Amino acid sequence: MKQIILGTAGHIDHGKTALIKAVTGIDTDRLKEEKLRGITIELGFASIDLPSGQHLGIVDVPGHEKFIKNMVAGATGIDILAMVIAADEGVMPQTREHMEICSLLEIKQGLVVLTKTDLVDKEWLELVIEDVNEFTRGTFLEGKPVMPVSSVTGQGIPEFIKVLDELSAVTPSRSVKNLFRLPVDRVFSMKGFGTVITGTLISGHVKTGDTVMIYPSGITSKVRGIQVHNQSVSIAEAGMRTAINFQGLEKASVQRGEVVSSPGALKPSYMLDVSIHFLKSNKKPLKNRTLIRFHTGTSEIPGHVVLLDKDKIIPGETTVAQIRLDSPVAVVSDDKFVIRSYSPVRTIGGGQILNPLPQKHKRFKKSISEGLKTLITQPPEEIIAYHVDNSGYRGVSFSDLKIMTNMPEKQLDNGLQKLMSIKTIICADRENRIYIHKNCFENLNKKISSFLENYHRTNPLKAGMPKEELKSKLPSAGLKLFNLMLDMMIKNKEVVSDGETVRLSSHSVSLGGDQAEVKEKILTIYLKSGLSPPYFKDLSKTLDIDVKRAKDVLMLLVKEGLIIKTKEELYFHVEVVTNLKKRLVDFLLTHGEITTPQFKEMTGTTRKYLIPLIEYFDSKNVTIRIGDIRRLRST
Repeated sequence: MKQIILGTAGHIDHGKTALIKAVTGIDTDRLKEEKLRGITIELGFASIDLPSGQHLGIVDVPGHEKFIKNMVAGATGIDILAMVIAADEGVMPQTREHMEICSLLEIKQGLVVLTKTDLVDKEWLELVIEDVNEFTRGTFLEGKPVMPVSSVTGQGIPEFIKVLDELSAVTPSRSVKNLFRLPVDRVFSMKGFGTVITGTLISGHVKTGDTVMIYPSGITSKVRGIQVHNQSVSIAEAGMRTAINFQGLEKASVQRGEVVSSPGALKPSYMLDVSIHFLKSNKKPLKNRTLIRFHTGTSEIPGHVVLLDKDKIIPGETTVAQIRLDSPVAVVSDDKFVIRSYSPVRTIGGGQILNPLPQKHKRFKKSISEGLKTLITQPPEEIIAYHVDNSGYRGVSFSDLKIMTNMPEKQLDNGLQKLMSIKTIICADRENRIYIHKNCFENLNKKISSFLENYHRTNPLKAGMPKEELKSKLPSAGLKLFNLMLDMMIKNKEVVSDGETVRLSSHSVSLGGDQAEVKEKILTIYLKSGLSPPYFKDLSKTLDIDVKRAKDVLMLLVKEGLIIKTKEELYFHVEVVTNLKKRLVDFLLTHGEITTPQFKEMTGTTRKYLIPLIEYFDSKNVTIRIGDIRRLRST
């Protein structure tokens, strides 16, 4: 059986609580102060089994203007609205504000209930009905039933229940496939049970024994027990008024406004991209960075409205904006919200969340504002592609996309597979399921090519650019994305990887006329100096050329194998080293071993040269050191 919630709304003292008691026998005013003052302060709850057998949960909300935040909290999860208007007073200020709030929350189904009909005559009642019809014109209640009742005499109550049954039959079920979410509207302790929270389960389902998380605090706990309308159950589904008893959870650690969900399913954010409607009833425009009270689910958080494409919006206008909050909130795409002015407090607008995990936007950036506007009407694949494209080099994970699109997991997975099949998006990290857009991939390709091209132009004698240096120029691209891009460029023969360096396929080292001259000079000096060559710093002074230029040519000679490097700053001509190696091997074949003094005698050079040379032969596996002697390494 589907789960349906009926919610009341209307001005204070118009008989909402009395109506529910007349229908269900339950007095939803449970607080001592409510009994004494005769007004509803907190949310009240009841239920009824309709004639068809359909079970109906009921939420009674406060009507006083001081308790509007409680009313908004109660309106979350309402499927059918009963707009209660007293026949002896008619439409009043809170009637209008409650209607605006319910319209902003996009409640689709409902009716008007005219209470206290026992206090008016027939003629007056007809005038009130005319007034009500005028009031509902252009709203979701236009053309819906108007039910005159008396909670005192019981007149009209059976007819009211019958209409509720008819409305319930055409009200669609909430999705149990989406994320499990339960906004907390009440927290209390119960002797023998511990901490209990209540709320309307707005999507998904929860079972006894499930581990859940409280957002945004991040506290985890296990579900010890579940009740729905005072009956213990093992599972609660979307649309149910639900009470959950937690294992080992302190009452003080949970507050109204928080959300219960699965661990890791939600992600708190201080910023939200939204479509915002500024009510026509407002007297003045809404200016950029106006301080507001932001209501969503059962939470109320101070924040600012940042208008993205204008400095102010006029009454009746709808636009996109970014809400920047004083504390984080955990929501998903398409969630509805209400904003109220900070002081004096009244409802001024609301709308729907377009992106619950946005980056901080710069104002008047057309691509941002236009992109957000298209999210309202785009098909699922386009919405997915938008969020992936907007994530840039960092990409976006599957878990974040679930929050950003509010799609069931299977639908989201199918959308991603379709986009990958046409190469609109790419999975940059299969382990963590992180996706990037082809636009980002193409942009990264261009940047890598540009960096390499500039590097080759600046360093024409270097075979390639160190990969670490190239990666450092792309700090926003993760290592996995960088390597994936390089592998693809190598596969497409755009670049060539050589050990720790990478170069464009078109790059080849070639010496200009003056560089060829420097090359010959360096080779001549190292050949003539034999086993006592100059250190590089002295060489560049001798040649009277730029140190960088000389080093580039020298490194090219090392790469070509014409010059051998034994340690930093110390290089030898290859012929010199080759001749020494032959003499060393011949000596070892004859004598079996060589000491350092014997090697010094063989080279005829000083210790600053002979130690690097003998260690070079060790490193090349020509010799092996055993104590103070060297022997020929067997191959």
